[in-house]
Amino acid sequence: MNKKTKAIGVLCLGISMFGFAQEQNVDSTKVEQLDEVVITDSRFALKRENSGKTVIKISKQDIERNQGRTVSELINAQSGIEINGSRSNAGQNLGVYVRGGRNRQVLVLIDGIQVNDPSQINGEYDFRLLNLNQIESIEIIKGAAGTLYGSGAASAVVNITTKKAGNKEINAVFASSMGTNQSESDQNYNVADFNNNVAISGTLDKFTYRTAFSNQFSDGLSAAKSDANEKDVFSQYGVDVNLGYKFSNAFSLNVYGNYTDTNSDIDGFDSNFNLVDTADEFNNTQYRVGVSSKFKYRNGSVNFNAAYSEYEREFISNFPSLFKSKNYIVDVYNKYVFDKKFYTIVGLNAIENNATFAEEQEFTIVDPYANFVYVSDFGLNVNAGARLNNHSEYGSHVTYNLNPSYTIKSNEDSYTKLFGSFSTSFITPSLSQLFGNFGPNPDLEPEENRTIEAGAEFKLNTNFRISGLFFSREETNTVLWIDGGYQNAEDVLNARGVEIELNATPLENLSITANYAFTEYKESTARRIPKHKGNLQLGYNFSKTTFASLSYQYVHDRFENSFVPLLDSFSLVNLYASHTVLKNKMKLFAGIDNILNEDYEDVPGYVTKGRNVRLGFQLTL
Repeated sequence: MNKKTKAIGVLCLGISMFGFAQEQNVDSTKVEQLDEVVITDSRFALKRENSGKTVIKISKQDIERNQGRTVSELINAQSGIEINGSRSNAGQNLGVYVRGGRNRQVLVLIDGIQVNDPSQINGEYDFRLLNLNQIESIEIIKGAAGTLYGSGAASAVVNITTKKAGNKEINAVFASSMGTNQSESDQNYNVADFNNNVAISGTLDKFTYRTAFSNQFSDGLSAAKSDANEKDVFSQYGVDVNLGYKFSNAFSLNVYGNYTDTNSDIDGFDSNFNLVDTADEFNNTQYRVGVSSKFKYRNGSVNFNAAYSEYEREFISNFPSLFKSKNYIVDVYNKYVFDKKFYTIVGLNAIENNATFAEEQEFTIVDPYANFVYVSDFGLNVNAGARLNNHSEYGSHVTYNLNPSYTIKSNEDSYTKLFGSFSTSFITPSLSQLFGNFGPNPDLEPEENRTIEAGAEFKLNTNFRISGLFFSREETNTVLWIDGGYQNAEDVLNARGVEIELNATPLENLSITANYAFTEYKESTARRIPKHKGNLQLGYNFSKTTFASLSYQYVHDRFENSFVPLLDSFSLVNLYASHTVLKNKMKLFAGIDNILNEDYEDVPGYVTKGRNVRLGFQLTL
């Protein structure tokens, strides 16, 4: 059967899945379109038309329409982002590539404050520690954002907002899904993947509370290709608690805690460095507690965020290793608005990273910063700021950004926006690269990035928006593994590319989202980064209660290394459908991923997912 015939079969299958729409009227009610606001690029809730960036916003509705997926799978469908390993066994290591950058150049925030594991080679945060059911929304800005967020914010910032307490005294949400977990060559359709989540929350006068438990268990898929009959198990469970109190209209306080435990069967290498089935394991735990408060006054507010995190990673194999780390992060800043035109932030961000290798190592960062946004009456908008990075190993360094834009309004809901930016970032080597167990180099210099971008965005009423931009990122002192140790690259690296995004509602019930990214290095071939990548999703509301979507992803061929010079391009097609019953209290959903059962390679030597099916429900009380 050729792929064209398969595609026709898929469409027929999709139509049959929609049959449970029951007696609902196809003419669904109109959804009120509100002005979309973005936060991450300025820390103020500004209309998108006043932002000088093309901010990617993954809404609560987007997340609810991807239940059963992981955070990395959802982010991997956004423009200009490739998360290598997200299509493999659930325990597979993840490589995050944005605009030619790698893990260390992508900064993750949870509720506005940085998270990272100091013992990781690149000091990054592991997306496998997150559960999508506990997340309210995600915003992603690409390009250097070191002024507001500090070291590591070079190619992207991923700001994750967790769910908050419900408005009633007691709110309960139960969600569960199950599905297959199989490769392209082993289509046995055994149920092997389970996700369960429960959250209880409420508001009692001035007191709010939310507690949640999540669990995932996956079996049925090997990590390595060497033994298709061998199965590597992945399990995760997490507990989240958030308590808040509103002392007055001006002052509020939240305390929170999180514990996550993941356990993965992994495969290793034999004496000839061939990837084979082994009895190796990887265990990863995270403890995190924090406090956030806000004191509001006329035209402004004082905000305080602090968090303490502990991480423990253990590799159980013939060469066992244990990594422990912790960090303290404090971010305090004052926001003030002058005459609804000047939005200003002045703040102080302090971080202490600590990790244990042969002995305990640490460094501290203390950064004062300032940023302002000007929103004029005649279309000009400017976002600019500077940050003084004070590092205990490297002294002081200044980063800055300038991001002007100009908006031409044609009516209340339509505009054309032109924008550009020039920004810098400063990325210090990780504790592992400086003092770790494998090839450390305490003489490493920090990496510096400079990003230039220019683009345009056009919005027509509430049903069409398209944006496009060109970027150029210059990277110096890149930290690389060379001849058994970490060294700074002598050459300057230049990454450049084009990104295009489209959101449209051509018919009342039909939505279209699409994106395309072109990325390349000027001097060399980008490892594991596709030069071309595109995503397309068609969504249709068959009624007030029934929704379905068909999505397509294309990934161009990628360079790996001199032994595996090229990974072939591939395409994936996914189907999703949901239907609500019991007066909208229960949602039933189903999905089929990789409908055409594409045979492809994501990470050389490791298994990738073939066609898989999942079913689930969400009950809200």
